[in-house]
Amino acid sequence: MSENFSKEERAAMKAAVAEAKAAREGADQEAACLAAIAGMTGADKDSAEILHQLIKQHTGLRAKTWYGMPAYANADGKVIVFFQRSAKFKARYSTIGFQDAAKLDDGDFWPTSYAVAKLNAADQDRLLELLKKAVG
Repeated sequence: MSENFSKEERAAMKAAVAEAKAAREGADQEAACLAAIAGMTGADKDSAEILHQLIKQHTGLRAKTWYGMPAYANADGKVIVFFQRSAKFKARYSTIGFQDAAKLDDGDFWPTSYAVAKLNAADQDRLLELLKKAVG
């Protein structure tokens, strides 16, 4: 079965198991999130730091990791938004994704993830609008 998953996918599954154990043991989930960001480089790190700052300043979401990625959960513990660095799956861009608990519904068809090469000021404004809507 493990041959059906890439090395990166297997690492993400192992990270999820370790995260669940750490949460049960009362580990500092924000510290884990910050460590995940600190382990990034270049545009991945810059974008993840911006996302983290926007979330901390403008929402009540709590930082944690989710499959080894920086993620932000509501009071119920449901992940609302996550950051997937480009290097994780050797992609050409990072991804900011919103989970089902995010309140982004717009009719019957709406985006739930965004490709990120870098975040300029206008992008940050747009991202902040999405974050506010997501936690609505």
